[in-house]
Amino acid sequence: MDFRQLRTFSCVAELGSLSKASDTLRVAQPALSRQIKLLEHELRTELFTRNGRGMVLTEAGRLLLARTSGIVRQIDQIRDDIQSAKGPPSGQVVLGLVPTVSCVLSARFARRCVEKFPGISLRIVESYSGHLVEWLHRGEMDLAILYGRSADLHLNVQSLGRDNIVAVGPRGCGLARKKSVDIGWLLRQRLVLPSHSHGLRALIEHAAAQRKIKLDVQLEADSFRVLTSLVEEGLGFALLPPSSVHGEVADERLETAPVSKPMTRELIFASPIDRPASTASLAITALLREEVAACRKEGVWDIRLS
Repeated sequence: MDFRQLRTFSCVAELGSLSKASDTLRVAQPALSRQIKLLEHELRTELFTRNGRGMVLTEAGRLLLARTSGIVRQIDQIRDDIQSAKGPPSGQVVLGLVPTVSCVLSARFARRCVEKFPGISLRIVESYSGHLVEWLHRGEMDLAILYGRSADLHLNVQSLGRDNIVAVGPRGCGLARKKSVDIGWLLRQRLVLPSHSHGLRALIEHAAAQRKIKLDVQLEADSFRVLTSLVEEGLGFALLPPSSVHGEVADERLETAPVSKPMTRELIFASPIDRPASTASLAITALLREEVAACRKEGVWDIRLS
Protein backbone atom coordinates (compact mmCIF):
# COMPACT_ATOMS: atom_id res chain seq x y z
CA MET A 1 0.00 0.00 0.00
CA ASP A 2 1.25 3.49 -0.80
CA PHE A 3 -0.08 6.86 0.27
CA ARG A 4 -1.58 7.70 -3.12
CA GLN A 5 -3.68 4.54 -3.06
CA LEU A 6 -4.83 5.15 0.50
CA ARG A 7 -5.71 8.78 -0.23
CA THR A 8 -7.72 7.68 -3.27
CA PHE A 9 -9.46 4.99 -1.25
CA SER A 10 -10.30 7.44 1.55
CA CYS A 11 -11.71 10.02 -0.86
CA VAL A 12 -13.85 7.47 -2.76
CA ALA A 13 -15.11 6.04 0.54
CA GLU A 14 -16.10 9.49 1.79
CA LEU A 15 -17.81 10.61 -1.44
CA GLY A 16 -19.20 7.22 -2.48
CA SER A 17 -18.37 7.86 -6.12
CA LEU A 18 -15.38 7.58 -8.42
CA SER A 19 -16.54 10.52 -10.52
CA LYS A 20 -16.87 12.81 -7.45
CA ALA A 21 -13.48 11.67 -6.16
CA SER A 22 -12.03 12.38 -9.62
CA ASP A 23 -13.30 15.97 -9.44
CA THR A 24 -12.01 16.42 -5.87
CA LEU A 25 -8.55 14.94 -6.44
CA ARG A 26 -8.28 16.27 -10.02
CA VAL A 27 -7.18 12.87 -11.27
CA ALA A 28 -8.73 11.03 -14.22
CA GLN A 29 -11.36 8.49 -13.21
CA PRO A 30 -9.64 5.49 -14.90
CA ALA A 31 -6.46 6.23 -12.92
CA LEU A 32 -8.42 6.26 -9.65
CA SER A 33 -10.16 3.02 -10.57
CA ARG A 34 -6.78 1.43 -11.29
CA GLN A 35 -5.42 2.52 -7.89
CA ILE A 36 -8.42 1.00 -6.11
CA LYS A 37 -8.03 -2.28 -8.04
CA LEU A 38 -4.31 -2.43 -7.19
CA LEU A 39 -5.11 -1.90 -3.54
CA GLU A 40 -7.78 -4.61 -3.61
CA HIS A 41 -5.35 -6.97 -5.37
CA GLU A 42 -2.67 -6.38 -2.74
CA LEU A 43 -5.12 -6.91 0.14
CA ARG A 44 -6.75 -9.86 -1.69
CA THR A 45 -10.25 -8.63 -0.96
CA GLU A 46 -12.87 -6.30 -2.38
CA LEU A 47 -13.09 -2.93 -0.65
CA PHE A 48 -16.20 -1.68 -2.45
CA THR A 49 -19.35 -3.05 -3.96
CA ARG A 50 -20.33 -1.21 -7.12
CA ASN A 51 -23.98 -0.44 -7.84
CA GLY A 52 -26.04 2.10 -9.74
CA ARG A 53 -25.84 4.57 -6.86
CA GLY A 54 -22.05 4.53 -6.53
CA MET A 55 -19.40 2.81 -4.44
CA VAL A 56 -20.35 1.22 -1.11
CA LEU A 57 -17.73 -0.02 1.36
CA THR A 58 -17.55 -3.72 2.15
CA GLU A 59 -16.79 -4.92 5.68
CA ALA A 60 -13.08 -5.05 4.76
CA GLY A 61 -13.36 -1.53 3.32
CA ARG A 62 -14.90 -0.20 6.52
CA LEU A 63 -12.07 -1.77 8.53
CA LEU A 64 -9.41 -0.25 6.25
CA LEU A 65 -11.07 3.18 6.43
CA ALA A 66 -11.22 3.07 10.24
CA ARG A 67 -7.52 2.17 10.45
CA THR A 68 -6.15 4.56 7.80
CA SER A 69 -8.35 7.67 7.55
CA GLY A 70 -6.54 9.34 10.45
CA ILE A 71 -3.15 8.52 8.92
CA VAL A 72 -4.14 10.05 5.58
CA ARG A 73 -5.38 13.22 7.27
CA GLN A 74 -2.16 13.57 9.30
CA ILE A 75 0.01 13.33 6.18
CA ASP A 76 -2.16 15.91 4.41
CA GLN A 77 -1.80 18.16 7.47
CA ILE A 78 2.01 17.89 7.36
CA ARG A 79 1.92 19.24 3.80
CA ASP A 80 -0.47 22.01 4.82
CA ASP A 81 1.69 22.96 7.82
CA ILE A 82 4.80 23.27 5.67
CA GLN A 83 2.92 25.51 3.24
CA SER A 84 1.44 27.54 6.14
CA ALA A 85 4.93 28.22 7.49
CA LYS A 86 5.47 30.54 4.52
CA GLY A 87 2.18 32.41 4.84
CA PRO A 88 -1.38 32.38 6.24
CA PRO A 89 -2.81 29.11 7.65
CA SER A 90 -4.15 26.71 5.03
CA GLY A 91 -5.59 23.22 4.82
CA GLN A 92 -8.76 21.43 5.95
CA VAL A 93 -10.10 21.46 9.50
CA VAL A 94 -12.91 19.16 10.60
CA LEU A 95 -14.95 20.63 13.45
CA GLY A 96 -17.56 18.59 15.32
CA LEU A 97 -20.52 20.22 17.06
CA VAL A 98 -23.37 18.70 19.03
CA PRO A 99 -26.75 19.74 17.52
CA THR A 100 -27.76 22.16 20.30
CA VAL A 101 -24.44 23.98 19.87
CA SER A 102 -24.45 23.82 16.07
CA CYS A 103 -27.76 25.67 15.78
CA VAL A 104 -26.27 28.58 17.76
CA LEU A 105 -22.69 28.64 16.50
CA SER A 106 -22.18 27.05 13.08
CA ALA A 107 -23.42 29.76 10.70
CA ARG A 108 -21.86 32.76 12.45
CA PHE A 109 -18.58 30.93 13.05
CA ALA A 110 -18.37 29.76 9.42
CA ARG A 111 -18.80 33.37 8.30
CA ARG A 112 -15.94 34.54 10.54
CA CYS A 113 -13.71 31.69 9.33
CA VAL A 114 -14.26 32.58 5.67
CA GLU A 115 -13.50 36.24 6.38
CA LYS A 116 -10.39 35.69 8.49
CA PHE A 117 -8.87 32.50 7.03
CA PRO A 118 -9.68 32.19 3.30
CA GLY A 119 -6.99 29.50 2.94
CA ILE A 120 -8.66 27.15 5.43
CA SER A 121 -11.33 24.71 4.29
CA LEU A 122 -13.68 24.25 7.24
CA ARG A 123 -15.87 21.17 7.44
CA ILE A 124 -18.52 21.24 10.18
CA VAL A 125 -19.92 17.89 11.29
CA GLU A 126 -23.05 17.86 13.45
CA SER A 127 -23.60 14.78 15.59
CA TYR A 128 -24.06 13.60 19.15
CA SER A 129 -21.22 13.51 21.67
CA GLY A 130 -20.56 9.76 21.48
CA HIS A 131 -19.96 9.88 17.72
CA LEU A 132 -17.78 12.98 17.96
CA VAL A 133 -15.57 11.37 20.61
CA GLU A 134 -15.13 8.26 18.44
CA TRP A 135 -14.14 10.34 15.38
CA LEU A 136 -11.67 12.36 17.44
CA HIS A 137 -10.03 9.15 18.65
CA ARG A 138 -9.85 7.75 15.11
CA GLY A 139 -8.19 10.91 13.79
CA GLU A 140 -11.07 11.75 11.46
CA MET A 141 -11.82 15.01 13.29
CA ASP A 142 -9.58 17.81 14.53
CA LEU A 143 -11.65 19.38 17.30
CA ALA A 144 -15.15 19.40 18.72
CA ILE A 145 -17.50 21.10 21.14
CA LEU A 146 -19.52 18.47 22.97
CA TYR A 147 -21.10 17.46 26.27
CA GLY A 148 -19.52 15.04 28.68
CA ARG A 149 -17.46 14.42 31.76
CA SER A 150 -14.05 15.57 30.58
CA ALA A 151 -12.10 13.15 32.80
CA ASP A 152 -13.63 10.12 31.06
CA LEU A 153 -12.85 11.01 27.45
CA HIS A 154 -9.04 10.53 27.11
CA LEU A 155 -8.81 13.70 25.01
CA ASN A 156 -7.31 17.16 25.37
CA VAL A 157 -10.21 19.05 26.92
CA GLN A 158 -11.08 22.48 28.20
CA SER A 159 -14.32 23.20 30.03
CA LEU A 160 -16.35 26.01 28.43
CA GLY A 161 -18.90 26.10 31.25
CA ARG A 162 -22.24 24.53 32.00
CA ASP A 163 -25.28 24.69 29.74
CA ASN A 164 -28.65 25.11 31.47
CA ILE A 165 -31.57 22.84 30.61
CA VAL A 166 -35.09 24.32 30.50
CA ALA A 167 -38.59 23.05 29.86
CA VAL A 168 -39.68 23.55 26.25
CA GLY A 169 -43.30 23.41 25.11
CA PRO A 170 -45.54 24.47 22.20
CA ARG A 171 -47.11 27.87 21.73
CA GLY A 172 -49.93 28.49 24.19
CA CYS A 173 -48.86 25.82 26.68
CA GLY A 174 -48.37 28.39 29.45
CA LEU A 175 -44.66 27.95 30.12
CA ALA A 176 -43.88 31.54 29.11
CA ARG A 177 -46.00 32.84 32.00
CA LYS A 178 -44.18 30.78 34.64
CA LYS A 179 -41.11 31.82 36.60
CA SER A 180 -40.25 28.12 36.85
CA VAL A 181 -41.89 24.70 36.62
CA ASP A 182 -41.60 21.92 39.16
CA ILE A 183 -39.26 19.23 37.86
CA GLY A 184 -41.52 16.51 39.29
CA TRP A 185 -44.54 17.91 37.42
CA LEU A 186 -42.55 18.20 34.19
CA LEU A 187 -41.25 14.64 34.31
CA ARG A 188 -44.84 13.36 34.63
CA GLN A 189 -45.92 15.09 31.40
CA ARG A 190 -45.75 13.49 27.97
CA LEU A 191 -42.19 14.07 26.78
CA VAL A 192 -40.44 14.08 23.43
CA LEU A 193 -36.88 12.92 24.03
CA PRO A 194 -33.81 11.64 22.19
CA SER A 195 -33.09 7.91 22.36
CA HIS A 196 -31.26 6.17 25.23
CA SER A 197 -27.87 6.55 23.50
CA HIS A 198 -28.05 10.33 23.96
CA GLY A 199 -26.44 11.94 27.03
CA LEU A 200 -29.42 14.27 27.56
CA ARG A 201 -31.76 11.28 27.79
CA ALA A 202 -29.51 9.74 30.46
CA LEU A 203 -29.62 12.98 32.46
CA ILE A 204 -33.44 13.08 32.34
CA GLU A 205 -33.78 9.36 33.13
CA HIS A 206 -31.54 9.85 36.17
CA ALA A 207 -33.68 12.77 37.42
CA ALA A 208 -36.83 10.64 37.00
CA ALA A 209 -35.28 7.63 38.77
CA GLN A 210 -34.34 9.79 41.75
CA ARG A 211 -38.02 10.74 42.11
CA LYS A 212 -39.32 7.25 41.23
CA ILE A 213 -41.23 8.66 38.25
CA LYS A 214 -41.96 6.55 35.16
CA LEU A 215 -41.44 8.72 32.08
CA ASP A 216 -44.21 8.98 29.47
CA VAL A 217 -42.24 8.88 26.21
CA GLN A 218 -44.30 7.89 23.18
CA LEU A 219 -42.11 9.68 20.63
CA GLU A 220 -38.32 9.75 20.37
CA ALA A 221 -36.22 11.80 17.95
CA ASP A 222 -32.45 11.67 17.45
CA SER A 223 -32.64 14.65 15.12
CA PHE A 224 -32.70 17.96 16.96
CA ARG A 225 -34.82 19.57 14.22
CA VAL A 226 -37.35 16.73 14.32
CA LEU A 227 -37.50 16.91 18.11
CA THR A 228 -38.32 20.64 18.17
CA SER A 229 -40.86 20.25 15.36
CA LEU A 230 -42.68 17.54 17.35
CA VAL A 231 -42.86 19.88 20.33
CA GLU A 232 -44.18 22.66 18.07
CA GLU A 233 -46.96 20.29 17.00
CA GLY A 234 -48.00 19.89 20.63
CA LEU A 235 -46.95 16.25 20.87
CA GLY A 236 -45.05 16.66 24.12
CA PHE A 237 -42.61 18.71 26.17
CA ALA A 238 -38.83 18.62 25.79
CA LEU A 239 -35.85 19.61 27.92
CA LEU A 240 -33.21 21.57 26.03
CA PRO A 241 -30.72 24.44 26.43
CA PRO A 242 -32.57 27.76 25.96
CA SER A 243 -30.02 28.99 23.40
CA SER A 244 -30.90 26.09 21.07
CA VAL A 245 -34.52 27.28 20.69
CA HIS A 246 -33.89 31.03 20.89
CA GLY A 247 -35.20 31.65 17.36
CA GLU A 248 -38.34 29.55 17.84
CA VAL A 249 -39.13 31.34 21.13
CA ALA A 250 -38.59 34.75 19.52
CA ASP A 251 -41.00 33.74 16.71
CA GLU A 252 -43.50 32.58 19.38
CA ARG A 253 -43.48 29.03 18.04
CA LEU A 254 -42.19 27.57 21.32
CA GLU A 255 -42.26 28.55 24.99
CA THR A 256 -39.68 27.87 27.70
CA ALA A 257 -39.41 28.05 31.48
CA PRO A 258 -36.63 27.20 33.96
CA VAL A 259 -37.09 24.05 36.04
CA SER A 260 -37.33 24.26 39.82
CA LYS A 261 -34.20 22.18 40.40
CA PRO A 262 -31.57 23.41 37.91
CA MET A 263 -30.32 20.83 35.41
CA THR A 264 -27.03 21.51 33.68
CA ARG A 265 -24.50 19.74 31.46
CA GLU A 266 -20.77 20.39 31.16
CA LEU A 267 -19.82 21.76 27.77
CA ILE A 268 -16.25 21.02 26.70
CA PHE A 269 -13.83 21.82 23.91
CA ALA A 270 -12.00 18.62 22.87
CA SER A 271 -9.16 17.61 20.55
CA PRO A 272 -7.08 14.42 20.09
CA ILE A 273 -4.47 13.73 22.71
CA ASP A 274 -2.15 11.54 20.62
CA ARG A 275 -1.11 13.89 17.80
CA PRO A 276 -0.05 17.54 17.41
CA ALA A 277 -2.62 20.00 16.12
CA SER A 278 -2.04 21.41 12.64
CA THR A 279 -1.38 25.12 12.09
CA ALA A 280 -4.86 25.47 10.61
CA SER A 281 -6.44 23.66 13.58
CA LEU A 282 -4.70 25.97 16.04
CA ALA A 283 -5.97 29.00 14.13
CA ILE A 284 -9.53 27.65 14.12
CA THR A 285 -9.28 26.77 17.82
CA ALA A 286 -8.32 30.34 18.75
CA LEU A 287 -11.07 31.79 16.56
CA LEU A 288 -13.63 29.36 17.98
CA ARG A 289 -12.83 30.39 21.55
CA GLU A 290 -13.26 34.04 20.56
CA GLU A 291 -16.65 33.25 19.03
CA VAL A 292 -17.87 31.33 22.08
CA ALA A 293 -16.86 34.28 24.30
CA ALA A 294 -18.67 36.68 21.94
CA CYS A 295 -21.84 34.56 22.04
CA ARG A 296 -21.74 34.56 25.83
CA LYS A 297 -21.16 38.33 25.99
CA GLU A 298 -23.98 39.07 23.53
CA GLY A 299 -26.39 36.87 25.47
CA VAL A 300 -26.88 34.58 22.47
CA TRP A 301 -25.57 31.62 24.44
CA ASP A 302 -26.34 31.32 28.16
CA ILE A 303 -23.33 29.32 29.38
CA ARG A 304 -22.55 29.40 33.07
CA LEU A 305 -18.81 29.52 33.70
CA SER A 306 -17.57 26.50 35.67
